Amino acid sequence: MKPVAIIGGGITGLTAAFKLTQVGIPVTLFESTDRVGGVIQTVRDGDYLAECGPNTILETSPLIGELISDLGLGERRIYSSDQAENRYIVRDKRPLKLPGSPLAFLATPLFSCRAKARLLAEPFIRRAPADEEESLAKFVRRRLGREFLDYAINPFVAGVYSGAPEHLSVREAFPKLHALEQRYGSLLLGQVLGARERKRKGGVSKQNAPKFSFDQGLGTLTDALGQRLKKQIRTGQAIGKLTRQNGAWSLGQAGEHSGVLLALPAFRLAEMQVICESEPVSLSMLGDIQYAPVVSVVLGFRREDVEHPLDGFGALNPEVEKLNSLGTIFSSSLFPNRAPLGQVLLTSYVGGLRAPHLVTKSPDEICELVMEDLRIVLGVRGKPTFRHLKFYPRAIPQYDVGYGRFKTHMTNIEEQGDGLFFAGHCRDGISLGDSIVSGHEAAGRIATHLKTTT
Repeated sequence: MKPVAIIGGGITGLTAAFKLTQVGIPVTLFESTDRVGGVIQTVRDGDYLAECGPNTILETSPLIGELISDLGLGERRIYSSDQAENRYIVRDKRPLKLPGSPLAFLATPLFSCRAKARLLAEPFIRRAPADEEESLAKFVRRRLGREFLDYAINPFVAGVYSGAPEHLSVREAFPKLHALEQRYGSLLLGQVLGARERKRKGGVSKQNAPKFSFDQGLGTLTDALGQRLKKQIRTGQAIGKLTRQNGAWSLGQAGEHSGVLLALPAFRLAEMQVICESEPVSLSMLGDIQYAPVVSVVLGFRREDVEHPLDGFGALNPEVEKLNSLGTIFSSSLFPNRAPLGQVLLTSYVGGLRAPHLVTKSPDEICELVMEDLRIVLGVRGKPTFRHLKFYPRAIPQYDVGYGRFKTHMTNIEEQGDGLFFAGHCRDGISLGDSIVSGHEAAGRIATHLKTTT
């Protein structure tokens, strides 16, 4: 059997390659850079351990745990501390705990009495027509009110997508919210009733999913996959053209393959030249998918120089607060061994669609902008004892209104049965857990295809 070509060495491509090798299907993975792992990159500097990309994995699917078990990494997995359940939202330049219970919600100063009353009225709001596609902002204003949009959804969206609720599609970016309204007529009622269904299926909502990393950071996972697939990986090899002829896919000098999985960002997909049995397959429309630019700023401080107790996951900054950064993760509060004894590690994010111009500033300027926020919000004094910046000009795809046409286009190409497949964050969700599941499921589709065509 000719091998399957996997183009893209991020977590999605690595997962798919590993799953295919497990069932005896040969693969060759092509990565254009000199390393695999994509945005997952852990940096060790002395006793500091910093994540350049994602900080945690949400265990939303049994498939995630299955991958870790198969790699023999179960004993190296570490779950976030209990205090990570605390989330802070900044209001009036003060970090306030996001309420985690009905009683806490009634008592919190984060929302006004009017906003609380508006939220309690949510079950009585009529559902939208099923075929109507709304922006997240319109959806939230309609069901929950403006204040909840400003001080809950806006900062949450900035933390997840680095995007704007006015543009994101509720159906595509937050499909479970859309499903809750359509099925139950209410988000509040749906949360209760939907939890029973998730438990029956073995799934967990992202809100309640356990958060974990590894003793030496998330790079542990991609390093393990890279080691298992060492013989199948070709780094420094970009693939720009695919040609299918006589039942096989040709990758030029990279040889012929029985199928191809494209696990690339959308802007890379749009550059691909694909010809199937003398007919071009256009991927250019995928270039219209917008990406948010982000800078990750990881700073270390002496514990005594930070006034805030850092007893939580982090603090998010609503746009209406007019701060420089999107928010800050309390990295050393989540997991042990992220900072030396007597030090703390904070990871802040700058840019996104809220302030894309900030990513063009110099590293020193960006650090100073972050420091301004940290002084105001967390009471940080003194100078950083550690600093690491990572620039992502196109970090996160935006599932904006109308995004469904891109996913439909990829699905239609797959369904033609020519052995060309898609996976990754531009199709199956942007979280790290989503990408792992996407790779796993893509491997299943490829295996089924090969069974029916060979």
